[in-house]
Amino acid sequence: MAVFQSIAAALHPMEVKFYHALGNKEEFSEEEAVRFSGLSEQQVRTVIEWQKAKECLSISESQIRIRVEPGELALRYREQTPEERLVEKLKGGPALARELMQDQLFEQAEMGKALGKLRALGIIVQDEQERLVAAPGADLSEIEETRRLLQLVLTKGRLYLDEISEKQQARVQADSRKRGKSHALFRLSEEKTRHLLWTELGRQVWHFLQESGRSAEEVNLLTPEMLADGSWKNKSFRRYDLSIPPPRRHAARKHPYRQFLDGVRRKLLALGFEEMRGQLVEPEFWLMDALFMPQFHSARDIHDVYQVKEPTLCPPIDGQVANRVAAAHESGAGCQSRGWRTPFDHQSSRRLLLRSQGTVLSARWLSRASVPGKYFAIARCFRPDEVDATHAADFFQCEGIVLGQNMNFTTLLGLLKLFAEELARAKEIKFLPAYFPFTEPSVEVHIRHPQVGWMELGGAGVFRPEVTLPQGVTVPVIAWGLGLDRMAMMALGLDDIRELFSPNLSRVRGLRLPTITE
Repeated sequence: MAVFQSIAAALHPMEVKFYHALGNKEEFSEEEAVRFSGLSEQQVRTVIEWQKAKECLSISESQIRIRVEPGELALRYREQTPEERLVEKLKGGPALARELMQDQLFEQAEMGKALGKLRALGIIVQDEQERLVAAPGADLSEIEETRRLLQLVLTKGRLYLDEISEKQQARVQADSRKRGKSHALFRLSEEKTRHLLWTELGRQVWHFLQESGRSAEEVNLLTPEMLADGSWKNKSFRRYDLSIPPPRRHAARKHPYRQFLDGVRRKLLALGFEEMRGQLVEPEFWLMDALFMPQFHSARDIHDVYQVKEPTLCPPIDGQVANRVAAAHESGAGCQSRGWRTPFDHQSSRRLLLRSQGTVLSARWLSRASVPGKYFAIARCFRPDEVDATHAADFFQCEGIVLGQNMNFTTLLGLLKLFAEELARAKEIKFLPAYFPFTEPSVEVHIRHPQVGWMELGGAGVFRPEVTLPQGVTVPVIAWGLGLDRMAMMALGLDDIRELFSPNLSRVRGLRLPTITE
């Protein structure tokens, strides 16, 4: 089969209609294609791109035309312009300027601008008593021409600048802006018009369509009604192209990151951990004060937070725990320390914040935890961080604590190594000394990403007595907070944290899940 025959056989009904309307023309514009084919502008553009891809159409030349459309003011002035309104008012007799400015239909600024224009044209003058009057025999052609032009644009809805006279063009350009001005009579925009030319292949396709008698009115679907009344015999059916691959069908499944988080949860539960759960909005007491973060110190900047606008405060926090936390801050009472030696501000501790770190759940759980016991949380946290390849404004954190008489720093390092290897699938791990107000000693765990390099997973340490004793816990408590988003980056083979939430479904479907989620 010749090339033109195979192209003609596979034409879409819109393309067939396009050929029947324009096949006998040597050259035509997009505007003519819309007018003659009966297709919409978008359909014509689609057909043109199809035919260009098949090398049946070529562009002979492109022309940029200025399109004129009604602006916001044109729609408002459909019935009457401010200038026409002023002339109408003065037909009733002289009036003071301040009286003319007061109008229910137009704003004072619009009336003032119109008044200035009419006075410049000599249509409105001032009498001996300093009142405004309509000048006898004044030339109203300027106002009338504006009305005619306005009606023309409103009636057509859209026209081109080269379709009106030079005088009208000057008027349109004076009362419009090309970019972004909504408060104008007219809106101008550039439109690129293409002139198209059939290629030799396109002409061959057209001649074949004529010889085959293929109709532009084709039927896509054979219905029971056609079979019942026999009307299918007189209809032209669209050809089925069996060479076109069918659309891919994707089985529904969870997002890879969601599967990763669920896998982390299953793994920790299998290790005997109990899950802690909490709320996204926390008072500053639990988020910072209960963790012995000083109220006066810049250490609170470690966890920059989003403040809740309304309500700003939670109810007063009463109870023995609140009093013991306050005493630990002020004097270290019962904690074998001197505390921060500053008055405790109970009002600021009630401020409501979005959860900025998962350790707040450990602080809440200490008073209800069993000894020995081990707990974890998968907590969504929020910080006003600058988003980049390894930072996000909201993220998931794997928080955990283990309570027991024999818990120590060595045990903590062993757990952190286990998490980095089993959850993040990291090959290279290192520990660095760190400072956190609520742990001593403290450590940061880092893993090596093949593309990003060394990146911090999170912090950990042994809770200070100022954190545990006010909650009634007397045994050592090891604690950690690790970034699950960064773990998932490593496990899923990503080099940018933003790809965890990519809208590109093809990219998401291509992610390979680690063993932990199987």
